[in-house]
Amino acid sequence: MKTKVLSLLVDNTSGVLSRVSGMFSRRGYNIDSLSVGVTENPKYSRMTVAVSGDDRTLNQIKKQLNKLEDVVDIIELEDGTSVCRELVLVKVKADIAERQQIISVANVFRASIVDVSPDSLMIELTGNSSKIEAFINLLNGFTIQEFVRTGLTGLVRGN
Repeated sequence: MKTKVLSLLVDNTSGVLSRVSGMFSRRGYNIDSLSVGVTENPKYSRMTVAVSGDDRTLNQIKKQLNKLEDVVDIIELEDGTSVCRELVLVKVKADIAERQQIISVANVFRASIVDVSPDSLMIELTGNSSKIEAFINLLNGFTIQEFVRTGLTGLVRGN
């Protein structure tokens, strides 16, 4: 099973997200990751969609997306020719004894401590998926109280 990251330029109108996600659900495809935001031109939004499947399924997904009226352009974001990132916020239980260890792990990953309370730390980290996974794996020895992860977002390098 392969994963593809597709960058969709879509009309910035109401219902576009519903129509795109509806295409996936009607055909029984799963979305691994999804992020949407307006572009430099407020007429358009950019959807970054990560999908998994065999070659036939992935090609079919692209063909079906191309048929949607709201989809202006589809670009496949490939390793090496694009930059993809995601954001994670993690609230970790941290008593006085654990606090310095958690901060050290955060510093190794160049993460930011964005909130400190008497019994927890909130850490923000931006990076590629493997960096996020490695960071979370290192926090497994601590008590993660809450965790949220955005979907992938990305752009093709250069022109």
